[in-house]
Amino acid sequence: MEYSKKTTILFRHERLVQLAAQKGVSLGYLVRSACEMQYGLVAAEERLEAVRGLARLSLPVAGTRTMKDQSVPDPSDLLP
Repeated sequence: MEYSKKTTILFRHERLVQLAAQKGVSLGYLVRSACEMQYGLVAAEERLEAVRGLARLSLPVAGTRTMKDQSVPDPSDLLP
């Protein structure tokens, strides 16, 4: 990917430099990666590959009603 703009951002520089060093990456890479994760700046092909990977998983999946029953508690179960 080619970068075409430069932006100045004020942030906790020392902490991010430490974190980048711990991860073994540059500060620029750390910030770009965080932005991509937070704001979804991921290429369409990467998203498609992620979907393909999920589709290859063999996971037990119940029907919609069963999943809702399992994930949303009945109000009477919340009362003492």
